[in-house]
Amino acid sequence: MESIDDKILSLMKRKRAGHIFIFNDLAHFGTANAVRVALHRLVKKGTIRRVIPGLFVLPQTSKLLNNEILPDVEAIARAIARRDKAKIIPTGVFALNALGLSTQVPLNIVYLTNGKDRKVKVGNLTIRFKKASLKKMALKGKISRLAILAMTEIGKDKLAPDEIDKIINLLKKEDIDNLRDDLILAPQWVAETINKGMKK
Repeated sequence: MESIDDKILSLMKRKRAGHIFIFNDLAHFGTANAVRVALHRLVKKGTIRRVIPGLFVLPQTSKLLNNEILPDVEAIARAIARRDKAKIIPTGVFALNALGLSTQVPLNIVYLTNGKDRKVKVGNLTIRFKKASLKKMALKGKISRLAILAMTEIGKDKLAPDEIDKIINLLKKEDIDNLRDDLILAPQWVAETINKGMKK
C-alpha cells in the first residue's frame, strides 16, 4: 500500500514542471494532520520545496546553470489566489511588463484583489495583494484589463504615441464584448484614447 508521502509525490510528478500545489490539492490523501505531517517530512528531506507556507513544488534544476529554478512570481500569485479563492489582476509596472511596454522587473509587485489586503515575501520579491473596488475587479478582458490598468499607471500626459499604438494593436486581439464592457468601467480619458485608436 502506498504511503501518503508516495501518493503526494506521484501526483506532483504527473503535473507539468513548476506546477505549484496548495494544501487542498493534496488533502484527499488522508486526514488534514496526516497530510501536513507527510508534507513536513518531504520538505525536510528536500524531496519537495515549500515556496511559502501552504504552497509546495517539486524542485527543478537548470541544466545550463546547475542551480534551482523557482516558480515565477505570476505562478506564485495565481496559486495564492487559488488557495484564498480570490480573484487577482496585475497592476502597476507588472501590468506594463505583461503587455510588453516595460522590461523592468519590479521588486514590489502589486495585484488588485477582491480578497484580503496582504503582503507576501518570496525571496527578494514582495507580492502585495491590494483590495480593490468592485469596479476595477469587474474588468474581465485578459488584454483590456491590463491595458486599462497600464494606461492609468503611465498617466494621461505621459503616454507616448508608440505606447498607444502597441496597446491598440494588442487590443485588436481582445474579445470585442469584453472590450466594450471594460471601456465602460475605464477612466474617461482611457476610454476615449482607446476608442480613437481603434477607429484608425
